[in-house]
Amino acid sequence: MEFNKYFDHTLLAAFASEEEIKALCADAKKYDFASVCVNPDFIEVAAKELKGTDVKVCTVIGFPLGAMTTEAKCFEANNAVKLGAEEVDMVINVSKARAHDYAFIEKEIHEIKKACDGRLLKVILENCYLTKEEIRECSLSAKRAGADFVKTSTGFGKGGAKVEDVKIMREAVGEELGVKAAGGIHTLEEAKALIEAGASRLGCSKSVDIMKELGK
Repeated sequence: MEFNKYFDHTLLAAFASEEEIKALCADAKKYDFASVCVNPDFIEVAAKELKGTDVKVCTVIGFPLGAMTTEAKCFEANNAVKLGAEEVDMVINVSKARAHDYAFIEKEIHEIKKACDGRLLKVILENCYLTKEEIRECSLSAKRAGADFVKTSTGFGKGGAKVEDVKIMREAVGEELGVKAAGGIHTLEEAKALIEAGASRLGCSKSVDIMKELGK
């Protein structure tokens, strides 16, 4: 895979402007990134800006806490798809994960996957709040539920992507699912280390800086 296609070029700040989202999309088109990841309110803007390219529109649901009801997350996912989202990154119910209610985790992911109507679903575990065993079990739950990716972090928790966590997730899901590393990826060295550990996608706001570091 070409290095640029690892990147979900991301802007999820609460105060992001429409002009900044358009600039994000312009960068994504220039470097031909895998996707842009934006809040649901900007799905239509991003879809318009990226029309005619192979850069996907990705959005987030149940974000950033994951503590909404399953029904609310399903509505949000289905609404996002109707607005033009091609990829959906959902946050699990972290409280249920810490309580080891993996049956709930699996069922919720399964329901949200159905609500995505065939679009790609990435499952954010928010690893900074989980033990290594909980990361493994939640990754297995996502795999059983039919998710397409597991993802390390929202970028809004107390920690981001870690090489050790990516290795655990990759081992749990095998080659059948993608692993997305996100949160705190600032340099080419960090990006390469996460890819080597098993990441197949990188959620990153510093994508352009990393590509420039690569000499692109």
